[in-house]
Amino acid sequence: MTADGYSPASVWPAPTAEGPLQATLTVPGSKSLTGRELVLAALADGPGRLRSPLYSNDSDRMSAALRSLGVVIESEPGSGAFGDDLVVTPPARFAGEAVVDCGQAGTVMRFIAPLAGLSTGEVVLTAHESALHRPMGEMIRALRDLGVDIDDGGHWSLPFTVRGHGHIRGGEAHIDASASSQFVSGLLLAAPRFDVGLHLVHTGDRLPSMPHIDMTIEALSRRGVHVERPAHNEWVVAAGPIRAKDVAVEPDLSNAAPFLAAAMIAGGSVTVTDWPVHSTQPGGLLGDILSLMGGRVSRRGGALTVAGGQGITGVDLDLSAAGELTPTLVGLAALADSPSAFHGIEHIRGHETDRLAALATELQRLGGEAQELPDGIRIVPRPLHGGLWRAHHDHRMATTGALLGLAVPGVEVDDIGTTAKTLPQFVELWERMLDGASDAAA
Repeated sequence: MTADGYSPASVWPAPTAEGPLQATLTVPGSKSLTGRELVLAALADGPGRLRSPLYSNDSDRMSAALRSLGVVIESEPGSGAFGDDLVVTPPARFAGEAVVDCGQAGTVMRFIAPLAGLSTGEVVLTAHESALHRPMGEMIRALRDLGVDIDDGGHWSLPFTVRGHGHIRGGEAHIDASASSQFVSGLLLAAPRFDVGLHLVHTGDRLPSMPHIDMTIEALSRRGVHVERPAHNEWVVAAGPIRAKDVAVEPDLSNAAPFLAAAMIAGGSVTVTDWPVHSTQPGGLLGDILSLMGGRVSRRGGALTVAGGQGITGVDLDLSAAGELTPTLVGLAALADSPSAFHGIEHIRGHETDRLAALATELQRLGGEAQELPDGIRIVPRPLHGGLWRAHHDHRMATTGALLGLAVPGVEVDDIGTTAKTLPQFVELWERMLDGASDAAA
């Protein structure tokens, strides 16, 4: 055991790039889309199939939560490179008398809470101790306004008990979703099943990660549910059926971020296959952002390629629409030719860890210069040295350590296993990328 409290056996030495990369990768399905489609399939008017879903800790938690409410989820052989399809059969009514352990998954705690209100008994929602801090007060308040019986012991956070009565009245609710767009998405997904639908009004000054709300609205639309937008901060959903569908899940574009960014650090190029022409994923913004930072970005044959340019360029960007990309972009910024600042991301303090504080702390531990801002972070490139990079129980912190290790010998990530939250194959894909594998999904 080291003085820092870590067992040496758990430390992962981040590989240093020995030359330019030349890799073509396939990444597994989107965590965000898998979660939404699982919930909608569970609420639908008949059985449905998810093709190429993500298999990870977060998606496993979502499946387990739905099964505890009486949903039947079965694996069947499919054509995806990373696992079977999922066939989802909704119950006539959601069961109660269940305990839902959300782990570290924000989508599970925020998407399952409304479904618990539709159950026929008590449902206890809890989480891993490292995630009990994640904001839930606004969701609890809104659900109570809609008629849901919740006992939170007066602390406005997990764990809490939902006493389901088989239905939710619905109607008008006001919510401050400044801390997470998942509050809006969680309510919209279940809204068609409310007795009178939902009229939701966001009352905060800002709303982060709008692409994720657009993703939710698009997923509902595919299933025959129309979401009206009377104003930029209002959503109206009528009560009605949610159509059963067979749905293909896009690759997770945010999980592709460190691989594409690697080409800008090591040189050469990295290609990610099956890149959608249109996507509501925040990761769909990667091409434009990496181009601004000096990458040479091209698209051909349904694939996105990023090649190293003349260096990495410092930027000043509003990342409010794509806060989950911040850790990867901070890793690039630490190796840039000029300072960078990222704004509009104060909400990522409430993710798996306080990402702004964690990024600043870990960069400083390696000799870098980073300053937390009220709504973001500023990076001044400095020569970095090896050392322990703490993941802080956060999958995107772990991948940032791997990214920096490409250029900085001696970086060690204390818990690379946390990447299993959304990408269990991370280490294998990373090593194959460095080997120049022509298809890391093979």
